[in-house]
Amino acid sequence: MSTHKNTELAPSPRRVALASAVGATIEWYDFFLYGTAAAVVFDKLYFNGLDGPAAQFAAFATFAVGFFARPVGGLIFGHFGDRIGRKQMLLLTLVIMGVGTALIGLLPTYDSIGVWAPVALVVLRVLQGIGVGGEYGGAVLLAVEYAPPRRRGFYGSFAHIGVPGGLVLAAGAFSLAGLLPEEDFLAWGWRACFLVSIVLLGIGAYIRLSVMETPEFAKVQERKEISRIPLKDLVAEQPRPLLLGMGTRFIEGFTFNLFSVYLLAYVATNLELPRSWALDAIIVGAALGVVLVPISGALSDKLGRKPVYRVGAWLGLLFAFPAAYLIQTENRWAISAVFVVGLGAIYGIVYGPLAAFWSELFDTRYRYTALSTLYQVSGILASGLTPLIAAWLVTKGEGTLWWVAGYNVLVAAISLVSARFLPETRGRGLDREDLGHETAAREPVSV
Repeated sequence: MSTHKNTELAPSPRRVALASAVGATIEWYDFFLYGTAAAVVFDKLYFNGLDGPAAQFAAFATFAVGFFARPVGGLIFGHFGDRIGRKQMLLLTLVIMGVGTALIGLLPTYDSIGVWAPVALVVLRVLQGIGVGGEYGGAVLLAVEYAPPRRRGFYGSFAHIGVPGGLVLAAGAFSLAGLLPEEDFLAWGWRACFLVSIVLLGIGAYIRLSVMETPEFAKVQERKEISRIPLKDLVAEQPRPLLLGMGTRFIEGFTFNLFSVYLLAYVATNLELPRSWALDAIIVGAALGVVLVPISGALSDKLGRKPVYRVGAWLGLLFAFPAAYLIQTENRWAISAVFVVGLGAIYGIVYGPLAAFWSELFDTRYRYTALSTLYQVSGILASGLTPLIAAWLVTKGEGTLWWVAGYNVLVAAISLVSARFLPETRGRGLDREDLGHETAAREPVSV
């Protein structure tokens, strides 16, 4: 079958971007549901054999386990995504996530089966991590590799809508369940949020089945340039963009998990304020993020990937200490403002350009592996350990958030320095024949 014929039969970039956004939202809903539950439920039901802060630490530790599993999923699905294709891997990751999440909703508590309850919870969290670890690279490439070159930032950002979109659904589900009396919420209300995943799984599978393989991967197949070992080729040919790309991930992962997971727990547990204050603000902030992600992606098509990204990273650095101060006022509107700015403005601006920026750094032959490795390996520290590190820093700060704010500044600085030494990629072709692969990884640094 000729490339021309494939192009004629291919769905529009808009339809592919929508499929990527919906599928990613469903998978991130599954993943973030766990983070919300870790902050408000799991310490009471699965680690209630521990006392006080120890139970919270244990719940956040199982949250982090999912991030340690994500690189495994990224390597497995990235390898086969670069050898077999993007579409098949996306369908498989969706099934893994949906089944794993639904089983968490059926899991007996510590009071029912003792230590086997947290053990099973960890196993299912690992399953979630493997699924979402393979999902990210495929969802991004589905949108980016179909997009017109001059709209790649905009269409690519639709895959990133899944992160704040999934958080809106997860926080919204828990907010609705939280309207129940506390006894009913802990007995079955939170479980309903997880069991809904089965319905969402069916919707996501239907949407992704309607999408064809990406044109860029089809070109590699036709030229018989499929990499035998994508990870080996990636490390041999483009180690510098990979490492610096991981650095740009830090502020994104830290910001999201600080505001959506740790500060939710801090407000409800440390300050003993109603968790609805934080949950409602998280919903508003994440909804704003859904809007700002494609806007900042579109701006990166006009202004460049790096300028837009750096605006968001600088906002994250400058807002660190004001955010700590406002949370500690214990004023509802101040707390709400922190979550809206963090998850909406800062996260939306930072995250929007990154789908196109990261994709344009790497060769199609191993691009799935590159994005999966960049995102999931760096995500262990940037995302998964953030709640644990923040909880530890709060104990060092005698219950205050000042040490957390200092860590926030450090993370933002690392990301800004990493971006400084990466090339601007706006206007760069995805096909190595268009670009001249050997010079692509060695472009001069743009300031």
